[in-house]
Amino acid sequence: MSRIEVLREDVSLDAPTLIEGLPGVGLVGKLATDHLSEALDMCHYANVHCDGLPPVAMYGGGDPDLSTPVRLYADTERDLLALRSDVPVSPSAAIEFGGCLEGWYDEDRVTPIYLSGIGREREEGAASDLFGVGTGGASDRLADTGIAPPPESGLVSGPTGALLSRAVRTGTTATCLIVEASPRFPDPEASARLIEDGVAPLTGVDVPVTDLREHAAEIRQAKRRLAERMQAADETSSQARPLGMYQ
Repeated sequence: MSRIEVLREDVSLDAPTLIEGLPGVGLVGKLATDHLSEALDMCHYANVHCDGLPPVAMYGGGDPDLSTPVRLYADTERDLLALRSDVPVSPSAAIEFGGCLEGWYDEDRVTPIYLSGIGREREEGAASDLFGVGTGGASDRLADTGIAPPPESGLVSGPTGALLSRAVRTGTTATCLIVEASPRFPDPEASARLIEDGVAPLTGVDVPVTDLREHAAEIRQAKRRLAERMQAADETSSQARPLGMYQ
């Protein structure tokens, strides 16, 4: 049965903003939400039980308690949630997964910010371009914070695309931040750009990203295996893709 299992009844949130971090191109969303939840010392708020997620149980180093591979972390002071995932969501399960989360969004008045990478190689040290799109009035907020839309037409695929498609269909407020990221390797620098110039101005939450940049090589190596899995099955990935000028 699909449900969000709340573990902390003592946590009270008032119309929170959720930062989504499903694995995708450059693992930018996952790296960003992992860093966000750790930098802000967010608590493990809920386990996500949605149909279609891999039937696996996760354990952490030094922690005897098992959990689901997709989890929610909360910060009551900032009314912030982070969706962390240690597994990809398959294309066949994307719609079911989206419906599971959207039902919970409605109940708890959650406003999501989705994170996606668009695969582009860049020179070492070069900054990633960052873009934003939205529905349900979110584009006004993007304009207010100076985040421009992509210069070319494109689409967002994978589970993030399914969630955004549902938002468009229902007219609910949702934002998607799109950052240029390595199509082959984990990209901590692109994740830092997402947080610093996307998440921070949209939420008003200041999150230091020095560790992401200073330890980029170690992070890249630690997450390489998951990135390879995502690259091997790119239809599973949450990613933005340009359509081309004639489409």
